Amino acid sequence: MYDGHFEIDNLSTDDAKRQADMLAWHPIMFQVARVLSSTGILKEVKVGRKNGGTPETISEKLSIPLYGVKILLEVGLSIGLTKLMRENTYTISKMGYFWLLDKQIQINMDYVHHVCYKGMYHLEEAILTNKPAGLKELGPWEKIYEGLSLLDEPIKKAWFDFDHYYSDIAFKKIFPEIFKNNPKMIMDVGGNTGKFSIACCKYNEDVKLTIVDLAGQWNRAKKNIEELGLSDRISGHVMDVLIDDPVYPGNADVIWMSQFLDCFSEEEIVHVLSNVSKSMNENSALYILELYWDRQDHPVPAYCLHGTSIYFTAMANGNSKMYHSGDMRKCVEKAGLKVVDDIDVENDYHTLYRCELA
Repeated sequence: MYDGHFEIDNLSTDDAKRQADMLAWHPIMFQVARVLSSTGILKEVKVGRKNGGTPETISEKLSIPLYGVKILLEVGLSIGLTKLMRENTYTISKMGYFWLLDKQIQINMDYVHHVCYKGMYHLEEAILTNKPAGLKELGPWEKIYEGLSLLDEPIKKAWFDFDHYYSDIAFKKIFPEIFKNNPKMIMDVGGNTGKFSIACCKYNEDVKLTIVDLAGQWNRAKKNIEELGLSDRISGHVMDVLIDDPVYPGNADVIWMSQFLDCFSEEEIVHVLSNVSKSMNENSALYILELYWDRQDHPVPAYCLHGTSIYFTAMANGNSKMYHSGDMRKCVEKAGLKVVDDIDVENDYHTLYRCELA
């Protein structure tokens, strides 16, 4: 597993300075890479990869000023997305193929650009105040969850595409664990658009579910549920889990929290878990599905998760992050629960905790 605490700083002085120099320009280079993709320029370079493409031919075909095409292709050389075949003739690089065609990279790019980019100007304020100071770039809310259903397009699409991509890929792999004791009722805490609850109904024809979430999220989920004819199996319990004395439905065999607790500070996580535990009995199971930066097999996913932490700091709530697995385990224990199974989801970024009353 990757754990940055144990990395050895073995860069040479020259390499360290080179990477620091490049880091200073990363925000600009990100936008160059994005515009190379969004304008279709990189796609044109790919189409003509065997013979290469000139700025002039691409400019004429796409009706984009020659100046813009030329400068983007030139800067693409430094980024690594384009290559020169010969003078004034460009082709796509291996890295360019991934940037253009890889779904995960596309989702990450759109999320960073539409949801995060403008707000990152306010990161220092967010760090100093524990408030999501960049959220003002998206709307007038104290936390982003209040406004998810009200976000403008394409911001809303980018947010939900990102959230669903990293949760949906794990569902099929964890269902055998969730349903191994044949639960009759599942409480989906933080159900969002209802995708997990709907997937459960498709997986098991007998199970019923209750979604616990804010009114805006439940109303969006309810519409999806009604369209699929599942209103008799999925109900809603509208509630803010951070109120002083929340009352959860008490008849759930399984309680499910997927990429939910990372939306809260450690103190708030303990609050949520302590209160939901009051609805549990000796036969109940609480499942926590999260992405922990220390449980990744490679530094790149950890890098992406650390970037997501900064989204929480500047844009979402100002006080949460993507956690170290040990910190989450401590929160579980402080809430009077215990982790009885710790499962690495195969070929995935997720870890699944099965928790019971201590």
